[in-house]
Amino acid sequence: MGQIVSDVTDLLDYKDDKKTAKSQRKEILMQMASDKKEKTNLVKKALATQRAKFGASGMSATGISEGAVLKRLKSETAAPYEEKHITNLNKLKTAKAKKTNLLRSLLSRIDELA
Repeated sequence: MGQIVSDVTDLLDYKDDKKTAKSQRKEILMQMASDKKEKTNLVKKALATQRAKFGASGMSATGISEGAVLKRLKSETAAPYEEKHITNLNKLKTAKAKKTNLLRSLLSRIDELA
């Protein structure tokens, strides 16, 4: 009887672990989306600031490659977010519920059941 109670408890714990893992994954994905949005806004602000500085100093945009400026700004602002992205991906990989195997559990205790 104790084995049955143990197995049922394991199954119920698995359901709870599964819900917890799902909420963790959801939270991590929301954080990743927030980071991506924040990174995009930061690049836009940096680009606008750069354009304003060039405009205030009397430089025209004809001699400046916007693509080069944008690429540099993206690379400057992307580094911390790339590290966060990699960390979040690793967290996603580890956010799993431990699944119990009832058959293996019964086979390991077959002598006790007989």
